[in-house]
Amino acid sequence: MLAASVGAMAQTSTPEKTLAPVVVKERAEAPEGKDSVRATETTIGKGKQQLRDIPQSVTVVTERLIDDRNLDTVKEALKNTAGITFLAAEGGEEDIRLRGFALQSTGDMFIDGMRDPAFYDRDTFNLDRVELLRGSASMLFGRGSTGGAVNQVSKAPRLIDSHQVDLTLGSHQYRRITGDFNILTGENAALRLNAMSTTADNNGSGSSIEKKGIAGTYAFGIGTRDEFSVSLYHLDNKNGMNYGMPWIRRSAGSPASDTTLLPLDPKAYYGAASDYNAGSASFATLGHIHRFDGDAELKTQLRVGRFERDQRAGAIRLAAAAQQPGGVAATLENFGPATRLTRGTHLKIQDMDTVHLQSDFSKKFEALGYKHELLAGADFSHEKKTVYGARTAAQGGVNITKPPTTVGTPNDGVGVDETLRVLRDTSNFEAKGFGIYAQDLIQIAPHWKLLAGLRYDNMDGRYNTFGIPADAPGPVTTTSYRQKISEWSKRAGVLYQPNDLQSYHFSYGTSFNTSGDTYSYSAQTVNTPPEASRNIEIGAKLDSADKRFTTRLAVFHSTKYRERNTDPDLNIAVLSGKRHAAGAEIDITGRLTSKWDIYGSYMWMPSAKIDIGAEGAEGQGTRPSLTPRHSGTVWTTYQITPELRVGGGLNFRSSQTPNRNPGWEVPGYVTADLMAEYAINERYTIKANLSNVTNKLYADSIYSGHYIPGAGRVFQVTASMKF
Repeated sequence: MLAASVGAMAQTSTPEKTLAPVVVKERAEAPEGKDSVRATETTIGKGKQQLRDIPQSVTVVTERLIDDRNLDTVKEALKNTAGITFLAAEGGEEDIRLRGFALQSTGDMFIDGMRDPAFYDRDTFNLDRVELLRGSASMLFGRGSTGGAVNQVSKAPRLIDSHQVDLTLGSHQYRRITGDFNILTGENAALRLNAMSTTADNNGSGSSIEKKGIAGTYAFGIGTRDEFSVSLYHLDNKNGMNYGMPWIRRSAGSPASDTTLLPLDPKAYYGAASDYNAGSASFATLGHIHRFDGDAELKTQLRVGRFERDQRAGAIRLAAAAQQPGGVAATLENFGPATRLTRGTHLKIQDMDTVHLQSDFSKKFEALGYKHELLAGADFSHEKKTVYGARTAAQGGVNITKPPTTVGTPNDGVGVDETLRVLRDTSNFEAKGFGIYAQDLIQIAPHWKLLAGLRYDNMDGRYNTFGIPADAPGPVTTTSYRQKISEWSKRAGVLYQPNDLQSYHFSYGTSFNTSGDTYSYSAQTVNTPPEASRNIEIGAKLDSADKRFTTRLAVFHSTKYRERNTDPDLNIAVLSGKRHAAGAEIDITGRLTSKWDIYGSYMWMPSAKIDIGAEGAEGQGTRPSLTPRHSGTVWTTYQITPELRVGGGLNFRSSQTPNRNPGWEVPGYVTADLMAEYAINERYTIKANLSNVTNKLYADSIYSGHYIPGAGRVFQVTASMKF
């Protein structure tokens, strides 16, 4: 009775109060993104996903890591992931190798999930992060993607007013200024502009730099049912060109295995003063996201691009013995200032026009007693590429020969008049393609998920070459090739997630590479079906108890089991080859303490072999080129005081062979970097970077005939202003 009376009095005398809802967030949420080297989400799988829900290895180079190490190109960003090596190809382009397999810079690069098909010097000024998906991925992206895929994630408008300007000054007349401006224009609308200008004398590797870029995205309806965006991007390069340096043997009697690098300062430049690598990338993107009721959305993107490339450079080679001092071949024993070098002429002049349309639908739902995460979509592409060459004097043009030089006269300022060349069309390529795919992630038990995906691709490619008689202007001879491809790609996986901190996976995926992946055909390749590959992987993603630190582990076995080889009797390409690569990987990212960040990526690849090879290819039973047994990077920073943060790291690759296995190994290397950053206040920060502290001489990109030396010691200071 008394208790009831007290209760009644309390109800009548105390007004009813309702507490506001309290939202509890993970402690890990704050450090993510710009302020952390750790990522928890990715968009490389065609939709936004938690990394722990992807049964395949993904490495993310975040904006924090890009800023900390002053990574101003996508190539430099990729060097901060394990298993990546670079082929210094004949045209000066640097094709990427991942897990020992080609990752084409013209086929396996993506921007915001859409194919970025042209070759150009990609910059990071408009990038939020770089995502690397490892292993076969044709079910998501179509042709290519044997070693994996690279997704460049653009900076997107945010619903705040926030601006930042960075000015970097450094060695070799390095000057770089970037601006990032985010302008709130309405309740759910914003404009983001990013701009960049970079110049350098030679950047420590012999090639001058002059590039400018601007990118802008306007989005409205952000976070609402219908979100629209319009993006424009333009990058202009007017750079010098470092084609590379030749290999040299130690003595006249040395075997091929005793071949090594030239003992030269990386900043010594022996190309002609007229060599250059100019080009531009321009594209516009329209985007729309429709969000349905019931946790579903449809994302559609249309992109139109124009890419131009005008590269006029040449390989540097040791002159013939008759042209060397004393009339003897140049070796390391007699190498010196008088050693003569020749300069070749290699033109890469190309235009490319592209149209890509892509729609991706995602939905979470329950059916037949199970939870599903459906991802489905379709994409269409139209790509046109025209290649130009120079007419010889007999063809109505001119003959231009670059003068030789000597080791003792780098940067001699000698060149040729490139404006005298008379250009003509040498070939063109046009392809139309479409793909359609569907993937479902099914929760079959409280801790178990199954993934199954299937994709169909169709491509129709046409290639024309134009020949002119060598001894007269004469009529143009056209040779035409055409290839139609229809191919299926598969993906399957199992996820075991016993709690929020652990996720274990097994995955299987396939990929295919067509003869037209390099935008050309020949009589030997036009009738050859696509190569086929598969990747098998077992791995885990483990978070610390406070979810500030993540460890990724994986064991993989990748096989290309229908590799193109040339039949010596029929002189056609046949799918008779086979190779494999197997190894283990580990990534560590996040905060060990509230002041100590660490990022590490390491790959051990003990097993890699050409299982079946044809005559003239890499030898059967040998280790494939560009497949070091050990590769990786580590980077760590520590907040000493609220104002002062210091960092340091290593990049390393063990020995590897150039393409075509010419008989020697390229020495492995380790380079060290240092960083110190001081925050004057909330608006102003100054940062100093010292890269390649020991001025290590190493081969950054390699080819059977030459290598491109890595940059020597570089010191840079960056001042940042936020407002």
